Amino acid sequence: MVEERSIGDFIANVIIWTVTVLLVLACILPFVAVIAKSFSSAHAVTTNQVGLWPIGFNIDNYAFLMREKSFLGAFGISVARVTVGVVLNLAVIALTAYPLSQDHLHIPGRTVFKIVMVFGLLFHGGLIPTYLAYKSLGLLDHFAVLVLPVALNIFFAILIINFFRGIPRELSESALMDGANHIQVLGRIFLPLSLPSMATVGLFAAVTHWNSWFDGIIYLRHADQWPLQSYLYNQVTQQRLQGTLMSSLFHGKDDLTFLKDATPEALAAAMVMIGSVPIMLVYPFVQRYFIRGLTLGAVKG
Repeated sequence: MVEERSIGDFIANVIIWTVTVLLVLACILPFVAVIAKSFSSAHAVTTNQVGLWPIGFNIDNYAFLMREKSFLGAFGISVARVTVGVVLNLAVIALTAYPLSQDHLHIPGRTVFKIVMVFGLLFHGGLIPTYLAYKSLGLLDHFAVLVLPVALNIFFAILIINFFRGIPRELSESALMDGANHIQVLGRIFLPLSLPSMATVGLFAAVTHWNSWFDGIIYLRHADQWPLQSYLYNQVTQQRLQGTLMSSLFHGKDDLTFLKDATPEALAAAMVMIGSVPIMLVYPFVQRYFIRGLTLGAVKG
């Protein structure tokens, strides 16, 4: 039996769809405008003629950036940070979540460690104490300061702990009876079964590492050590393109001739595009695990 829909339901659906479409447009249109500006000519950009479609299509802004060593260096640092950071995050989280999820095993100090984790999730030491702690550990001006302090994300660890608790105890007990140790149980049983949750956590960790800019500026005092987002913040947000980028990166007349349509505002748009595309390409590969991993990690306890 098909239930007839009332006028109120129709009006509610219209409102919901209207609000949803407006929110989608609010997210997409600025991104489209940035794309259009990055591919537009210098005259069109400086005279504010560019809307949602490129005017005077050219790739000079991207060619400019591909010849800029500082930009490419920052891009490489970000790629290295995401690669090392995600692997380190997943390894530390898995090794932390496994013993904390095995409530039937007697592990001295587990309760204290859980309390410390929850305390660390709720409270933070502050910027100055954190800076002094990193300085005393010798992490300042080193690549390690970008990945080591955030190796254990407590929120992600709680997700994986909840997922591990949902794995039947009989699987690990039977493996232990057959002579396996806990590392083998973790690697051969828990991790393969928790692939959706681990992929979800890995995606979150990758996005976090890629988008982080504050730690690079605070803890790395040399610009050539900055990851891409810190570099973009310095060049775009601080509006230094006109004063430093254009003057310091053109090395001669050949550059001025070859890149005659590269402008500060369009270069900023091209930087934002190049900084956004790599992490967007990751989503299709982990999309099938995304919602499933979040759901399983959230409801099992």
